[in-house]
Formats: sequence, C-alpha cells, structure tokens
Amino acid sequence: MSKHTISRVQHELVRREITVSQAEWVTPRMRRLTFQDDSLRGFQSPAFDDHVKLFFTPDCNRDFTPRRFDGENGILTLDFALHPGGVASEWAENAAVGDTLQIGGPRGSTVVAEDFDWYWLIGDETALPAIGRRLEEATEGTLFRTFVLVEGLKNRQMIETRATWRANWIFRSEGESLLDAVRRPPLPAGDGLVWLAGEHGLVRGLRHHFVEERNHPEEWVRASSYWRLPE
Repeated sequence: MSKHTISRVQHELVRREITVSQAEWVTPRMRRLTFQDDSLRGFQSPAFDDHVKLFFTPDCNRDFTPRRFDGENGILTLDFALHPGGVASEWAENAAVGDTLQIGGPRGSTVVAEDFDWYWLIGDETALPAIGRRLEEATEGTLFRTFVLVEGLKNRQMIETRATWRANWIFRSEGESLLDAVRRPPLPAGDGLVWLAGEHGLVRGLRHHFVEERNHPEEWVRASSYWRLPE
C-alpha cells in the first residue's frame, strides 16, 4: 500500500433542514451552534475539512466546515467566525434554540492519510473549525503544529487533543504577520503535510512560501481559499 495517500470520496447530495439544539460563545468572535435532528441520519463527514452549504435566504448561501459530527446520535456542530455585515454572521450571532436552517452536502470529502510524520495546520479564524476538528480527532502522539491568525488574545481557543500539539497564535490587533510567523521555524524532519486555509491572498502567499521557497513537495501542501478581501 502506498504511503501518504490523499483520496477523494463522493457522497449523495442531500438537502436537509436542521434545528438548533444549543448555542454558545467559544470566543468573542466565534459562535458555536449545535444541531440535533432526525434529518441528519445518513449524513456523512469523514474529512476534517469537509464543507456543507448553508442556505440563509433564497439568494444567500455559504460554505462552512462541520466542526464536529456525531453520526450515532445525529448531532452536528458548526462554528461561525463572526464579522460585521455578513448575512451568515448576523444569523449565527442571533440564532437561538429551536431555529432551523437548510443545509446541503458535503458533496465530497478529501481524506488525508494518517501516516505522515508531522502536520502543520495554518490559517485565519475561518480555518479554526477544521483545525479544531482535526486536533480533536488526532491519534495519540501525532505531531501537530498550528499557526492561526486571530484578532487578539481573547480569540485563542482551548482545544482538547491526544496529539502532541504546539500552538502558535498570531494577533492581528498587534500588527503581527502570519506569513512571518510561519517563515521563522524550520520544518521538522521526515514527511509532513502542510494544510492552509483562510483568506485568498493569505493562502496564496503561504502556499508560495512552502512550495517555492521551502521546496516542500507540492502534493503534500493542501490549500483552500475560504474568502476574499474586498477589492
């Protein structure tokens, strides 16, 4: 069997209506909503960076990462990084138990092998749901390092993990640069997966750094643009 496989799994595309069963604040800018509904039976999410599409109005839908999924009990958790002026952000900030939401997907999952020597997970606030899920699902002793750009100290998250995890928080309010923080430490020995997600320009610069400047194998760098700054 080949090492370090990255495979794509397709799912039947189903649209569901789900109901908020719990709402809480993770940090001042991260709202966590839990949904428990019979309609989630048959829902699948095998990859930590899966995406479901949420429908807020007939003309507005957005992609979000399942933060946690309990298939046995039909419980789905979604984290929302809040920001001014967004329809999804406004809905999540005001959501209460009993509110309903239409979701679709995931259409497919990209499943990454568990046999890398180390993993670096890098991004802004919008990457935190996937990062948090990956850390929670990690096997004991797996080596992880995270670099996450957040607004300030109060936006750090506590995440339980069995992994050997080193966290680096970079604060936008203090003028810190995520790319500069990533550039400083050397890569660990062995084979590693670099996972990048967040704002388009940020992710593009990070990917260039690892592939072009560090010559890290391109197939071991996974990059996803979640949003774009206004032009």
